[in-house]
Amino acid sequence: MSNKIILVSDDANFFEYFIQKLKLRKSDEIYRFSYENLIGNFHLVNTSVIILNADNNTNNAMEILKLINTAPCIIFSLNENLTEKNKFLKNGAIDFITPFNSEEEINIKINIALKFSSYLDKNTHYRKFLTKHGIISENNEVYLDYKTIIESELERINSNSIPTVLMAISPDEKTKFLLQANQIETSIINNIRKNDILMNYAANKYFLLLFNTNLESAQNLWKNIQKQIPENIYAGFTNALYKKREHLINEVLNNLHETINNSKKKNSMQQKENLTDFNKNFKNFRQNYEKKIKNIIIPVFYQIQQKYNNKLWNINLSEEATNNTFSLNIKNKYYSGKLKITTPGFSIINIDIEYQNKTTKNKRVSFSPEEFESGILEDIIEQFIYEFKKEIQSDNT
Repeated sequence: MSNKIILVSDDANFFEYFIQKLKLRKSDEIYRFSYENLIGNFHLVNTSVIILNADNNTNNAMEILKLINTAPCIIFSLNENLTEKNKFLKNGAIDFITPFNSEEEINIKINIALKFSSYLDKNTHYRKFLTKHGIISENNEVYLDYKTIIESELERINSNSIPTVLMAISPDEKTKFLLQANQIETSIINNIRKNDILMNYAANKYFLLLFNTNLESAQNLWKNIQKQIPENIYAGFTNALYKKREHLINEVLNNLHETINNSKKKNSMQQKENLTDFNKNFKNFRQNYEKKIKNIIIPVFYQIQQKYNNKLWNINLSEEATNNTFSLNIKNKYYSGKLKITTPGFSIINIDIEYQNKTTKNKRVSFSPEEFESGILEDIIEQFIYEFKKEIQSDNT
């Protein structure tokens, strides 16, 4: 396999100067690009070592460095300014070269980068293999066969007495409806260490193994992750050391369900307290309740209709209202659907989504008056329209 080295500079003299410093082998391939031309040749980047000439091109070098996350980059500059050097290193550069480095030093740095590039290339091939065979997910490095992974890791954990915490992570049923694809796992992966293991065990539900840690540290980590997810996500925790797989999984899932149930009880008690206060003056409560519902639904319905009517896929949106029911109808030439909001009593708001075709499942999500907000309604309607358009696209193909 050839070694690719890409030199990037807007100074033509740089190429000849730098190549003279290199001890090239027959398998080495050298490419020369200006910063502008490199963008059109990004297909070469993934399996190469990149040398960016930052002398008089600091901004261009920094921008390219931020774009490249799959290949080792080395910065070349006439002046080894410590502030600039640290800035490049923080943004992903693996090394820094100046004219004051000897030829031997330069070649050592590049050989290290070439080895790093080789590891990355192998990792890419391994990842494709693991994805193809259903071992990890395609979008993030999330393991899909959690039973095998936990069983294997427990052998290592127990034989080496590694303090480890297993977490079970899940949204509730209402939150699950609002989540974007990969939203939970992306937030988790951005906050854990490379050797921690994230596993998927159901839709939007995960197990997470945290090595060399304790319950308190794991709970603090989860607090930081929760802040980055705007929906209600719950977690259960348990120590993994010296436990068998089935017992460990049952224990952490029980802790997760207990957390969810405690949260529901707390919300229920709060709702009862609020209803007690409201019922002290039922007439005012009913008027305020109906006003709140209308002030949320009517503006959201209007904005959505303005956004979509006759602008995409010939979709038409219309609304209708009766005493306690508000409906947003969607249709094109062949399909129709309905988002219906009902308010039975004063303690719950139901949103039913119904599609004329049978391939897309009908759904219901419910909220207490305290939970119901315009942002939540907008998200649900956008998802309703997205699934309707997806069905149209699927039918057209």
